[in-house]
Amino acid sequence: ANPGFMVRITQAGLDYAHQQGIAILEKELAQLKLPDISGDSRISRVGKVRYELSRLRLRGFHLPYSRITPVANVGLQVSISNAFAELAGDWRVKFLFIRDHGSFDLKVENVYIKIILSLGSDTTGKPTVSTSDCSARISKVHVRFSGKLGWLYNLFRRVIESRFRNILQKKVCDSVAKSVHNELQTYIRTLPVTAKIDDKTGIDYSLVAAPRATAQSLDADLKGEFYSLAHRSTVPFSPLPLAFPSDHDHMVYFGASSYFFNTASIAYHKAGALVFEITEAMIPKDAGFSLNTSIFSAFIPQLEEMYPNMPMKFRLSTPTAPFLTIGPGGISLKPIVDIQAYAILPNSSLAPLFLLSLVRNVSAVINVRSGRIVGSLDVGRIRLSLKDSAVGTFELRTMQSIMNILTSSTLLPRLNARLDEGFPLPLLDRIQLSNIIVRFHQNFLLLGADVHFQPQ
Repeated sequence: ANPGFMVRITQAGLDYAHQQGIAILEKELAQLKLPDISGDSRISRVGKVRYELSRLRLRGFHLPYSRITPVANVGLQVSISNAFAELAGDWRVKFLFIRDHGSFDLKVENVYIKIILSLGSDTTGKPTVSTSDCSARISKVHVRFSGKLGWLYNLFRRVIESRFRNILQKKVCDSVAKSVHNELQTYIRTLPVTAKIDDKTGIDYSLVAAPRATAQSLDADLKGEFYSLAHRSTVPFSPLPLAFPSDHDHMVYFGASSYFFNTASIAYHKAGALVFEITEAMIPKDAGFSLNTSIFSAFIPQLEEMYPNMPMKFRLSTPTAPFLTIGPGGISLKPIVDIQAYAILPNSSLAPLFLLSLVRNVSAVINVRSGRIVGSLDVGRIRLSLKDSAVGTFELRTMQSIMNILTSSTLLPRLNARLDEGFPLPLLDRIQLSNIIVRFHQNFLLLGADVHFQPQ
């Protein structure tokens, strides 16, 4: 299925994530637990040397040069070169009638590590990562023993260095696999696959396919669908393909399709959230009129006869979910709104007066703030038509002016206040966005940003 929402991590974003990951891996490798080593080294024409190495401890494991690259159809490759480590420990040796002991230092240099990370998704739509391949090669190991019997240490030095090389090469990949599972896998699972928006709706950000690597980026296709918390049903249309531009100036890009926004409209419509009422208490004091039958009787004479000087109320609703379009020029929609007018009788019951149909051109301004998509609406003039009336026909020109004031001064601020709260982007834990750009393309909105990770 086509995604309703898409995330692209560019090489710059991968490089930044790689920096954070390498710092974690360095700490993991520095905590490697190495086993005691003992054995016999048989030296020709000399005899057997018995040695023991114990209390092995790493002083540090340094990864000064590394890079990460996406490998198309495979995943991510991490290449580490010229790594080095320093160890210390105690030694004990027995040779013929000679027994000796002391401490030693060991330097490991020219360490090369290659890691292949395989990317996938689980049944809940969360991303997964695992080490599909790891190889470590150590070119140089040098042991320096403390003590005066240099000729004795040299008898088994090469054996010790060879054993250390084999042990470390295996331990390095074991540590990599552990770090990927315990640190990286745990962290990427902080990506929210569902996000509750309010008491009526949520967003589904589950993966519709495993993340895919290309030569330049890592792409993730998300469902990108709003849904009603009370009753989730199938959306009656499908997302269109998202043709991402070849823009790689930022670390991460988000593509929010028209499908994404239009499912929000459906969800809120089904939840009954697109129903608004305008009452006297909501009229701004500087509007210059009150919401009662006396004001409207100037152009609807029947009102004064049927409901003299009674307060009124308007109920605004959308007969169908309003759909928007996204193009290079921005976001626009033309919602159809039914406006039912009531007179409020002395016993507080409502008497229907007339039903209007309102059509208005609306454009949207979009931005990102604190990891949320926020927006505001800008509206043009309205166009009214009379659908039904219990008070006879009447001239709509004056009514149009009044409704223009009412919707602009009461309805629009309420809508914009809700849009200003925003909708969360699918972000991993402790990620902040900066240098944000907003671009409009055919059928989708493109958001670009750099990221900053805040350690715990």
